[in-house]
Amino acid sequence: MRIDELYRRGGPTFSFEFFPPKTDEAAKKLLRTVADLREMHAPDFVSVTYGAGGASRGRTVELVSRIQSELGITAMAHLTCVEHTKAELGDILEQLQSRGIQNVLALRGDAPKDQAEFVVTDGGFAHASDLMAFAREKSSLCIGGACYPEAHPESTDPDADLEWTKHKVASGANFLISQLFFDTEHYFEFVDRARAAGITVPIVPGIMPITNVSQIERFTKMCGAQIPDDLHARLHRYEDDPSSVMALGIEHAIRQCRRLLNGGVPGIHFYTLNKSHATRSILAAIKEI
Repeated sequence: MRIDELYRRGGPTFSFEFFPPKTDEAAKKLLRTVADLREMHAPDFVSVTYGAGGASRGRTVELVSRIQSELGITAMAHLTCVEHTKAELGDILEQLQSRGIQNVLALRGDAPKDQAEFVVTDGGFAHASDLMAFAREKSSLCIGGACYPEAHPESTDPDADLEWTKHKVASGANFLISQLFFDTEHYFEFVDRARAAGITVPIVPGIMPITNVSQIERFTKMCGAQIPDDLHARLHRYEDDPSSVMALGIEHAIRQCRRLLNGGVPGIHFYTLNKSHATRSILAAIKEI
């Protein structure tokens, strides 16, 4: 099923993001994890990232195909511009469609670890919007895009970032999934600004449960999100106690999700980091409301 059709159906959707494992054994384990989530929480769709610097790109196509064909869950493949030519990207789009995949999340992608900044590949694309326009021309896929409630870290200011978001929608994005955030008001403020700017597609909040202090500090530094001071202080108070950090992270995510659902969001997209415990705990709590 096309994901934009899921959002038009009404009622909040729940979706999960995973990254492609590096080994066959890890892939089998991940499929079991997704199967368990399906039985317990019936996700509306699952997405699979493209790997840092385009690594594990073949596994992304393989994994979304198996999730959809073997587990019967709508799947979305991430696709980035990193180290790809137009011809290569066209081949991947064809592969996805030939395997029955109807959805793709089109991203510029982060620079590989050995590069200080993103470099455009000869014959490739510089921006996610370029990839979206290409996918719109070359395929019938439903296209998702990313948005940034606290602005993209490379953006000059929030207004400039919003212009790029508008350009993504004009280039073919059927819906947007937000970067992670920990102050829920940042999301609602961004949506208000986007609607005022004429963006009408669904804007879905992305939630990452905190399970590790140093890890989440690294992620927020990369993506430009901020951890509220009071939450940050509480995390550091318990940073040497993993179980307390996870409990605190789950508690905060539950509060976020409840506020988001009460605010009428089209759905919630969970960044699972391939760990299902935190996500399962959050869903068990929020589905009670």
